[in-house]
Amino acid sequence: MKQDRRFSALWMGLVVWAGGMALQADDWPQWRGPQGNGSSAESGWSVTWPGSGPAVRWQASVGTGFSSCAVAQGRLYTLGNRDQLDTVFCLDAETGKVLWKHTYPALLDPKAYQGGPLATPTVDGGRVYTLGKFGDCFCLDASTGRVLWSKKFAPPAATKADYHVWWGFAGSPVVAGAHLILPVGTAGTAVDKLTGKVLWDNGPGYPGYSTPVLFDNGGQACFALVSGHEIVAAEVQTGKVLWKLPWKTTWDQNASDVIISEGKLFVSTGHGVGCALFDLSTGKPVEVWRNKNMRTYLGTCVLWKGALYGFDDKQLRCLDWQTGEVRWTRPETGLGSLILADGKLIALQENGTLLVVEATAEACRILAQARVLSGRCWTVPALAGGRLFLRNAVGDVLCVDVCK
Repeated sequence: MKQDRRFSALWMGLVVWAGGMALQADDWPQWRGPQGNGSSAESGWSVTWPGSGPAVRWQASVGTGFSSCAVAQGRLYTLGNRDQLDTVFCLDAETGKVLWKHTYPALLDPKAYQGGPLATPTVDGGRVYTLGKFGDCFCLDASTGRVLWSKKFAPPAATKADYHVWWGFAGSPVVAGAHLILPVGTAGTAVDKLTGKVLWDNGPGYPGYSTPVLFDNGGQACFALVSGHEIVAAEVQTGKVLWKLPWKTTWDQNASDVIISEGKLFVSTGHGVGCALFDLSTGKPVEVWRNKNMRTYLGTCVLWKGALYGFDDKQLRCLDWQTGEVRWTRPETGLGSLILADGKLIALQENGTLLVVEATAEACRILAQARVLSGRCWTVPALAGGRLFLRNAVGDVLCVDVCK
């Protein structure tokens, strides 16, 4: 118990240190929420819906893409592509009204999917940070959209030995103190979040599609990400690589983030590779278990009370964190992504069905479901202020009211 409290204190300290803006309790300011772990502390929202689903508050069109929504200080931020132009949108989170837009040239570039931008904006200290699929990085004023600085990162060189298809930069920027950690290169790149000056660069290479995850390593702020062929951990301040762990996937499609909790690291990918848990207590990863019980192609799992919840290929599944054993499975769910809030899983299936499931390892207990969107829905939901923000590939953004 003392160890659990110590870990929680360290993690909360890291979260406070990571972000410089005083956020509202119901903000969702970055990829996978306030703590970057797919979870929200928001409670009291309703799962009592009519057959047609929760009430739609507003709908907007932002162009093709898979960028999720960041919500902070009453504004929503996302990206989309129209006519070979990427646009960063700032919408009023209450009404869906466009407050400002920032547009720049970028190819749609569909490859086995509709194309468009993939990463999610990050909001911090009155600024919005974005990373386009071809390396266009912007720091924008969150209120006006004015460009404060910009940089262009080169895609990895196309060598057959490294990868089969390059789908573009997909991991999202992560703020850690004065640093903005970017999933550029095989082991990340950091710039000064205020000026864009490169603070360290771990060199070129294939980065994969995951977002860096912050963690505490003996009092040292660190991050881990799944690059094209391996899991990498490095120090935030210097970029010094702590270790690398091979993790090779067919098509080099390492898209899910790692989960780090209580000195252990979980990783999962699709294409037949599966998942594994590693002990980090000795400073180097030591395998605890490995199996194919969780094969995540799109979204990342969430961890809650000793259980992992996620989309194993096209079925919703729960695993035991300590052993990797399957606790329950809901087959034929389809691809999808999910988040956690108030002890409930909020999942968006590929076909646009919104699903709420009790987060318990005992059984799959459906609390509510309704089809709310059409088209391909691969983008993870966001929850803020009693509202869910959902999106499909063609750029329909839907705000549904789940307030009691």
